[in-house]
Amino acid sequence: MRTLVVVAHPDLASSRITARLVEAVRDLAHVTVHELGTACRDGRFDIDREQQLLRDHDRIVWQFPWYWYSVPAALKAWIDQVLTHGFAYGGSGSALRGKTLQLVTSTGGPEESYASVDPTSRFTMTQLLAPLDATARLIGMRLAEPLVLHGARTISDENLAVHAKRYRELLRRQPPVLAPDANVRF
Repeated sequence: MRTLVVVAHPDLASSRITARLVEAVRDLAHVTVHELGTACRDGRFDIDREQQLLRDHDRIVWQFPWYWYSVPAALKAWIDQVLTHGFAYGGSGSALRGKTLQLVTSTGGPEESYASVDPTSRFTMTQLLAPLDATARLIGMRLAEPLVLHGARTISDENLAVHAKRYRELLRRQPPVLAPDANVRF
């Protein structure tokens, strides 16, 4: 299974978590790491190149830090520009149908911050990731169970290394895909 890792971070050079995760998988033979920070010119992506990368891979990973209850701006722009009508959905837009989408993200807050009983966030990660789940469904991709690292601001180097190893192992095997009607909490 050829895997495309689409990395979205506003400053990957200064990142501790995202950069470490990229480092953990970059050398895997079947993995292509694609950094959106270097692929974007003046706010625009080379759509033909981006769409060809998607066609050439079986599993697509969106790797990003969770910012203000959403994806970073670069990933949102990429989704808007690349997953177009006629390519990813609508009419003859079936280029991604049957492929797997894997979300890999990190949150600054602890896991408890993303429980429905937390008065601050009010929403679980499952609820917050719903728009990405809906995107996967619209374009016919199978959504794999997301890999979420909570508490990124306070994680120890040792625990980060364990998480990076877990990520590497995840990309070395076939991901478990969520059932279309799955009621899963991540």
